[in-house]
Amino acid sequence: MIFGKHINRYYLRHLPWLLLGVLSLVMVDVLQLEIPRLYSSVINGINGDPVGKDGKGVFDLDFLLDEVCLPLIFIIVALVIGRFLWRICFFGSALRTETDIRHRMFDHCKDLSHQYYQTNKVGTLMSLFTNDLETVQDCFGMGVMIFFDAILLGTLAFVKMWRMNPTLTLFSMVPMVFLLIAALVVGKYLTVKWDRRQKAFSDLSDFAQESFSGISVIKAFVKEAKELWAFKKLNKENEETNVDYTKLSAVLRICTVLFIESVICVILGYGGYVVYMGDFNAGDLVEFIGYFNAIIWPVMAISELIDMHSRGRASLDRISELLDAPLDVVDKKDVDETVITEGGIEFRGLSFRFPDGDKDVLKNVSFKINPGESVGIVGRTGSGKTAVVDLILRTYNVPDGTLFVDGHDVNSIPIKAVRDACAYVPQDNFLFSDTIAHNIAFGRDDAGETEIEAAASLSDVHNDVRGFSEGYGTVLGERGVTVSGGQKQRISIARALLKNAPILVLDDSLSAVDTATERVILENLRASRRGKTTLLIAHRISTVEGLDKIVLLEDGEVLAVGSHTELCEGCEVYRRMVELQKLEDEGVSADA
Repeated sequence: MIFGKHINRYYLRHLPWLLLGVLSLVMVDVLQLEIPRLYSSVINGINGDPVGKDGKGVFDLDFLLDEVCLPLIFIIVALVIGRFLWRICFFGSALRTETDIRHRMFDHCKDLSHQYYQTNKVGTLMSLFTNDLETVQDCFGMGVMIFFDAILLGTLAFVKMWRMNPTLTLFSMVPMVFLLIAALVVGKYLTVKWDRRQKAFSDLSDFAQESFSGISVIKAFVKEAKELWAFKKLNKENEETNVDYTKLSAVLRICTVLFIESVICVILGYGGYVVYMGDFNAGDLVEFIGYFNAIIWPVMAISELIDMHSRGRASLDRISELLDAPLDVVDKKDVDETVITEGGIEFRGLSFRFPDGDKDVLKNVSFKINPGESVGIVGRTGSGKTAVVDLILRTYNVPDGTLFVDGHDVNSIPIKAVRDACAYVPQDNFLFSDTIAHNIAFGRDDAGETEIEAAASLSDVHNDVRGFSEGYGTVLGERGVTVSGGQKQRISIARALLKNAPILVLDDSLSAVDTATERVILENLRASRRGKTTLLIAHRISTVEGLDKIVLLEDGEVLAVGSHTELCEGCEVYRRMVELQKLEDEGVSADA
């Protein structure tokens, strides 16, 4: 059994089932301890001693059938039913608990900020959802069963042994006390070693996940041997931590067996003497040994419970770290249920630094995007272009009074309303391992085939998709690896266009397409997005030169705002960027 604020509620939630399971255990344990008495009657009868509860019965066939066989059949049937029932109660409750915790973990993960996933790797998170959660589930179900069964069966067996011979019972229990003390001491070290074992598994999972995701890069640079060597090292560390844990766990089990066997020697030695002195007969000794055999399980169960608790405690602590991770980007309590329809955006003296940063990436940024405008954001790498988009989408917290959407402070609007009003095409163009149609329709569950094809046509990917053997039913590989970079970008653009949101944000989303395709997409955007706000982050001036407005960022500051013509005439930095790109284009043309 394990306790903690994230699991205690389930003991109360499943209390009726747990109580029914305990009642089943009581029935099973009481009936189980009747078996040694029946064996005693058989042994006494074979030896010619009186049998029966009054000690005056005769051991014959009728006695054997009526007093031994029929009760034994009843006990066996009851044990089968009882054990099936407590398994349903305990293990069923544990599975429901595991399901609910996994749901809570996933629900919490979806609300965690971008910053959390920058510091916690996917492999580590996956180990929480698999190994650690299974360990907690095992401790909840099996742990509760072992705890109550050890107490009930151990107490009942001890009482029966005490009634038969207190002295022999004390001789039998002394080694068990030492065993319990040893198990408690070893259990503390097991917790530490299990935590190390789980961390080693997480590191191994992280490495494997990254290696498989970047397998094409590994092959391209012929680094298979290097990656294999690194994996071998992590695998060896994982092996050593597992062996280290298993050794200590095996020592605990060996000590348990050693103490139990020593007690059996005591019972046989002193018990034989008691029989020789006439205080016991052979049947009584067999019955006493039967009760001791029944008490062996509770003693072994206690050591198993300590081992299980050590593993469960470490795993629950790791899961609790996830569930207790703070939600950094959340709605304020007084947000208004505002619906964004126009798409106007205004920055007013906004300064921003990333939560783990040591300097501002945006410094006193101020500019305005009127509803329906198409605006380009340009600047050198690291100038803060993506940070502007992140703040519009509320990926990070925004200082009050610095960012407004449709005239409302973005902090006064629900985050969901802000993101519902935006269609976003990120730099990495993430695609799911699903059909092309489902990838395009990701933002709209009600989209029909005609709408999907129309969006694909606007992003100039319709003809490419029709060339695939399965068309829009083609299933993409993980992260869309089965299509080219340009096709991934255009499928992502189609997904954003299908949403038809008031604000469309394309973060360097045309970098993998040629200039002819770029012109087609831009013309389609201009026609389909008329009256709606569109933001394009780009490195190529040709991408933004035809837009209504261009914002030039330099080292986190707004250097200039205006049309392409205005910036060419009034901004030296922008003019130099245009000239450099013309020289680059002329050089490419000459080489061609």
